[in-house]
Amino acid sequence: MKRKKRKIPTVNSTSAADFAFMILLFFLLTTSMDVDQGMARRLPPPPNPNQQTEMRIRERNILKVFINTQNQILCGGEYVELRGLKDKVKAFIVNESNNDHMPEKIEKDIPYFGKMMVTENHVISLQNDRGTQYQAYIDVQNELMAAYTELRDEISRRQWGRRFADLNEDQQGAVTDIFPQKISEAEPKSYGDRR
Repeated sequence: MKRKKRKIPTVNSTSAADFAFMILLFFLLTTSMDVDQGMARRLPPPPNPNQQTEMRIRERNILKVFINTQNQILCGGEYVELRGLKDKVKAFIVNESNNDHMPEKIEKDIPYFGKMMVTENHVISLQNDRGTQYQAYIDVQNELMAAYTELRDEISRRQWGRRFADLNEDQQGAVTDIFPQKISEAEPKSYGDRR
């Protein structure tokens, strides 16, 4: 007797592609992805190639901040801890006692405030060693930005009772005239351990 060949049952796979697409779509929609974030900075406009200007800054108007390979911070010729950097920068920018070793004060007419003595020509010069860890560099940048933020918030609260971020554009412009953010970043160099 002749045996009949059995048919092997098959699975209908016509919808397998649809199913795979739905699973892929599900994972794409439910998975969060890390996004690199940079620092918010407004770059100065490009210089006019036809105009050459030599900018001279008096030494007293510059606060030099260095970060060495050991991630130590040298600010104004003194080693400081990260948590003390912000206060040192704030004191430099304000120059409350009009110290000769800090930025010179000039009288300026500021909208909403009237005539004020401000350190308009100050510059925070930041330079790091090529061996500096990136996180140390970011931490120092954050402290420099925090110094400006706190100064602007303090004067905004005194004048209007609100934080700087909550002011309108004209009010923010007036506060920025008092505390203009001037951070200069130099190209990293190889200093080694400066201690």
